[in-house]
Amino acid sequence: MEETTLRLIERVKQGDRDAFAALVDLYKEGAFLVAFRVLRDRMEAEDATQEAFIRVFTKIESYNAQWKFRTWLYRIVTNVSIDRLRKKRPDYSLDAEMSGTEGLTLYSQLESKEQLPEDQVVDSEERNAVGDAIAALPEKYRIPLVLKYIEDLSLKEISEMIDLPVATVKTRIHRGREALKKHFGTR
Repeated sequence: MEETTLRLIERVKQGDRDAFAALVDLYKEGAFLVAFRVLRDRMEAEDATQEAFIRVFTKIESYNAQWKFRTWLYRIVTNVSIDRLRKKRPDYSLDAEMSGTEGLTLYSQLESKEQLPEDQVVDSEERNAVGDAIAALPEKYRIPLVLKYIEDLSLKEISEMIDLPVATVKTRIHRGREALKKHFGTR
């Protein structure tokens, strides 16, 4: 295939457009796949592939026959695809002042990761209610639940710790959860 490609390139350099069409037919699928892997968008990849082949046509004189044509083409496709990604990326700074505001920046508009005080209170109350409900469970349900969901132990580890079969541990955890559902369902 490399010999065929080299012959086509020589003909393209002499201005043969049919030879260029044949070159495109040989490599268009591979070029598209490279573009698609970079861009992850079919339409963008098609456009990038087309743009890459236009660049190949205009820069065919700079092609060095000691390198594989496919490698040279794929490098062009990759560069075109990366350029397209850069153009799509928004170009703004979070520290820039927003127009029409007095000193507000985009950064100041981002949602805080910290909880609001009222949410902290609600979470604390919910944790206390769950803790109280767990504490009110009979010991045979409370211990497996605490070991499973608070200490994050496996069923096998719990089984070994409290000297019960795994099936019994599963049953007690299930019954403990059912008791909690019932408790919170009646509130």
